[in-house]
Amino acid sequence: MRVRSIFAANVLAIVLAFAVRSSSGQERALSADQTRVVDTVKEIFAAAAVDDLAKFHAVVGPGFYLYDAGARFDGDAIMTLIKAEHAKGRRYEWNVTEPDVHVMGDAAWIAYVNKGGVTDASGTVPQQWLESAFLERRGGVWKIVFMHSTRVPAAPPASTVSMR
Repeated sequence: MRVRSIFAANVLAIVLAFAVRSSSGQERALSADQTRVVDTVKEIFAAAAVDDLAKFHAVVGPGFYLYDAGARFDGDAIMTLIKAEHAKGRRYEWNVTEPDVHVMGDAAWIAYVNKGGVTDASGTVPQQWLESAFLERRGGVWKIVFMHSTRVPAAPPASTVSMR
């Protein structure tokens, strides 16, 4: 009986350890590399907010492309679209929240919730996007080579997918 109790206690300790490690990305500290990856994503948003093509080029790698709004945007195409939106009076706020960052040598990927909004003449509409990016370290600097963005509907549909 004592052996069974010790075994049960050890199993419980292991389960609790994994549960704590699996908790929200905001609860654990990021490494220096992980922080640089998050900062690189923030920099692409800062560049887009002010139509700064030079700053955009400083954070993307060769062959950069993005999937957004059901389309593929190669190279500068996303900046061209955003500049046109700005010309129409539309502004975007983007924020990296809940980052889940994985670094493997000179490669990294990040998944995060982009919480922000879209502002035009009628006002500001809060918006969220589920996003991810793949980065490569080139010359000691993180460069974004791929991004993907999916807008979260105002009322997400109930899940109908079974995980069994």
